[in-house]
Amino acid sequence: MKTNHHSGKQLALVVGGTGIAGRALCRELAGQGRRVMSLSRSAPAPLEGVETVRADLTDAESVATALAGRAPTHVFFTAWSRRATEAENIVVNSAMVRHVLDTTGRSGHLRHVALVTGLKHYLGPFEAYATGAARETPFQETEPRLPVPNFYYAQEDELWEAAERYRFTWSVHRSHTIIGHAVGNAMNMGMTLAVQASLCRATGRTFVFPGNEVQWNGITDMTDAGLLARQMIWAATTEGLPSQAYNTANGDVFRWRWMWPRIAELLEVEPEGYAERPRPLEHQMAGQADIWRALAARERLAEPDLTRVASWWHTDGDLNRPVECFTDLTRSRTAGFTGYADTLSSFAALFDTLRRERVIPG
Repeated sequence: MKTNHHSGKQLALVVGGTGIAGRALCRELAGQGRRVMSLSRSAPAPLEGVETVRADLTDAESVATALAGRAPTHVFFTAWSRRATEAENIVVNSAMVRHVLDTTGRSGHLRHVALVTGLKHYLGPFEAYATGAARETPFQETEPRLPVPNFYYAQEDELWEAAERYRFTWSVHRSHTIIGHAVGNAMNMGMTLAVQASLCRATGRTFVFPGNEVQWNGITDMTDAGLLARQMIWAATTEGLPSQAYNTANGDVFRWRWMWPRIAELLEVEPEGYAERPRPLEHQMAGQADIWRALAARERLAEPDLTRVASWWHTDGDLNRPVECFTDLTRSRTAGFTGYADTLSSFAALFDTLRRERVIPG
C-alpha cells in the first residue's frame, strides 16, 4: 500500500461528504486511521475523525477559499448537482470537478483522484435513458462512449486533463444503484423503499413494486456504499495500478421478483409484484407529505420533510429501465480487488440503521 508508512503526512479529501458514497468514504477512511476532510455545500452530521469544510462547488472562489492552506494528497469526488437538462448537467458538474482539481492540483501534493460515476455511462443520461442500440450485459469498462451528451463523460474529460496537467494518477468508479444512508440525498433507493413501506404500514396499503416487467424479471445488481468506499481507497492507495475505470458492484446478481418479497419481509409489509403495467411511486405516493409529517410527529422521527427521505423519481427511473442492467467485475478482480457484499444483507443493515436513527419507525 502506498499510504501505510506515510499516513500521518497524507490528507484524504472527500468531495460530497454528506452523500451516500461520501459519508461511507469518510467512515471508512477515518476507521483506517487516515486524516480525512469532508467538503460539501451543506453542514454534515459530525463524524469522529473527520474535519468538515463547506463550500459551493459550483463557485471556483468558494472552493479555493475553503481549501486555502490545505494540500490533499488524495481526492475522492462523489458529488453531483442535478439540473433540468443534460446540457446544464454537463456545464455545472464538469465545473465542479475542475474547480476542485485546479485548487488541489496546484499544491503539487496531489497523488490520486478517484471519481464516482455510474451506469448512465452505459445507458445514457436521464433525458436519453437506455435509448438507441441496447448494450450487451454485463456492461464492460472497455465499451465506447455513447454518441450522446453525458455529464459523466464531461467529468471524466476534466479528470483526465487535470491528471495530465498536475501529474497524478486517477480511477473512475462506475457504481450501480448505491445502498447506503444519507438523508437529503437525491438518489437513494434503499431509504426510498423504506419510507414507501412505512407509509404503506401507516395507511394499510400493500407494498407495490413500482417498476416494469423488464426489471421485475431481468437480472440486475447493486452497489453497497461501504464496498464502493473500499474499492475507491484500494484504487487510490495500491502501488502499480494503471489509471483506469472500474465497474463497482456487490458481486451478486438477483431478480426483483426474488428480492421484492424479501425486502417486504424485512420492512414488515405485504408485497405486491408487477401486474400488467408499471405503478410508479410518483403516482402511488402522491399527496403523502402530510401523512408522513404526521407519522414523523407521532413516532418522533428525525426528518418530517418527505422530500428529504424519499426520491420517488429516482427509484421509478431505476425500476422502469427498458433493459436489464448488471456489470462485469473482471477488471477489478483481476487487479486484486475481491471485495463482495450480499445485496439483501446490505438492505437489511440499512433498514436497521434507519430504525436506529429514527428515520423510519422501529
